[in-house]
Amino acid sequence: MDIHQNARLTLRSREALVETVNGGLGFSRAAASFHVTPKTAAKWVRRYQQEGTAGLRDRSSRPHRSPRATSSSRAGLVIELRREHRPAYQIAKSTGLSPATVSRILRRARLSRWRDLHPRPPVVRYEHPFPGDLLHLDIKGMTRFQQVSWRGDGRRRGQHKHPGWEALHVAVDDHSRLAFTRILPDQKTDTTIAFLKDAVDFFARHGITVRALLTDNGSCYRSHQFHRVCFHMGLKHRRTRPYSPQTNGKAERFIQTALREWAYATHWPDSDQRNLALAPWTDYYNFVRPHGSLHYQPPISRSDPGTTS
Repeated sequence: MDIHQNARLTLRSREALVETVNGGLGFSRAAASFHVTPKTAAKWVRRYQQEGTAGLRDRSSRPHRSPRATSSSRAGLVIELRREHRPAYQIAKSTGLSPATVSRILRRARLSRWRDLHPRPPVVRYEHPFPGDLLHLDIKGMTRFQQVSWRGDGRRRGQHKHPGWEALHVAVDDHSRLAFTRILPDQKTDTTIAFLKDAVDFFARHGITVRALLTDNGSCYRSHQFHRVCFHMGLKHRRTRPYSPQTNGKAERFIQTALREWAYATHWPDSDQRNLALAPWTDYYNFVRPHGSLHYQPPISRSDPGTTS
């Protein structure tokens, strides 16, 4: 129950007040013992007699009648004009209402912001029925780093040149969520093709035959060489719509999990130590870590149980 900030009596105090009056104590003495006026004490006793315990709860301060309130028909007109992409000041002129009234109506209808007129389409979640039906591929650029030495006066000492970049290549099976990862030196086409072949071999060792790929529109995935390799391997290759990373959501979500639980989980002395921890973490993800969308079972539970890593 919401209690008014200036209320002297809570629900329990009101019940005690009523019991005191019903016990024979007068309104004045009962009110004095609870530090309220006799009129207040009489009000709670009357409500208790009429409604019981429910009458001791706070009531809304909204008036029973609001003769100057905007009619429902005019409020509906405001909403209708807003759905025609009219700005609020034009709606106020057209309906004869004040801008403040129009603003309140639009806020109640959750149409005060321009983006509310164009809500995002609902998220369509999908899952292919069998392992290997679709393999999500993605790449995440990773910064190389090394230990930085500092002088006593706070100036940096040692190499100032940027240590460079690496690429985290990931492949996630759509049905089982089984993942294959590698830290590779770049995102070039030859490197990506070598990773694809290693990934297909990895899933084959776990009883999963890859039949189709889903990638974004990175240059390595758009190359003719990558397309020819997919054709010779019997893989159907699809690409996501531009600027639609949610289409490749399973790979994107896996990368978020990897960054949180592996890359940024501890203070690594250098990037080499971080990279060495990737393979153990991926094994943990595949064989031990519970997955929410798999009823809290690890991804290996959806692959062939007779295979080994």
